[in-house]
Amino acid sequence: MHNVLLFSKNQILNAHKCFVGNNYVEAYAVMETDEDVKMNTQVDEINAYSFLYPVELPGKKFSFKWVESRKPERYSSAAPLSPDARQRIVSERVDMIHNVVISVSIGPPNSRFLPSKDKSSWDPKDVADCILSDRSTLKVTTGQRMTESSVLDAHATEVDGEPYWYYEYLVRKSPTKSAPEPNLFRHNVACTAERDGFLYSLNASTLSKQWESMGPFLQQTVASFRLLPPTENYVPPYKDPWRFW
Repeated sequence: MHNVLLFSKNQILNAHKCFVGNNYVEAYAVMETDEDVKMNTQVDEINAYSFLYPVELPGKKFSFKWVESRKPERYSSAAPLSPDARQRIVSERVDMIHNVVISVSIGPPNSRFLPSKDKSSWDPKDVADCILSDRSTLKVTTGQRMTESSVLDAHATEVDGEPYWYYEYLVRKSPTKSAPEPNLFRHNVACTAERDGFLYSLNASTLSKQWESMGPFLQQTVASFRLLPPTENYVPPYKDPWRFW
């Protein structure tokens, strides 16, 4: 489901309602935009979450070239982020022209970083490390994976009585033909929330050299991420968790 919204310069966006199933739900917190930006709302009823993503900057006549590379799907059939298949990408959209990626992944907490079952006691940095430890496709140890990422900031905010953890980090990438620089980093912002013993994480990233221009819009996307009341279309992650078809 996609709804188009237009936010003006310095406009404050109050929590708005989006249509999910047969109900309208309040989905987003207050945030401020620095320039005109048109955004769409994505609602995934299979996994019961929503977020905003930028589509156009009318003032600059700039449009994002989004391709939905992974349409929303249930956790049991989603692509794994690492060999142990714990954390999996349940949806992803990519702008290959401007090198921007927005994805949502789901996975169980790693007890190495989050040993307590009480999520109110979780430290934001530990949540970030928990997610990043599973975000590598390399067949290496967890400790080796952690060296690929550098967390710049991590904090938590309570929304409707539930904690949401926000973090910002850099990931070193290998040079490519389109980006041949040896010291190439992707700048990431992410948000994680917990439901039914699983972590739901939205991650938005672009090249570090584009962060000044792209970063503010990706931060708005991350700030808008919300878990929604499940509808009849909701498929919980614990249902057939190791099924790949």
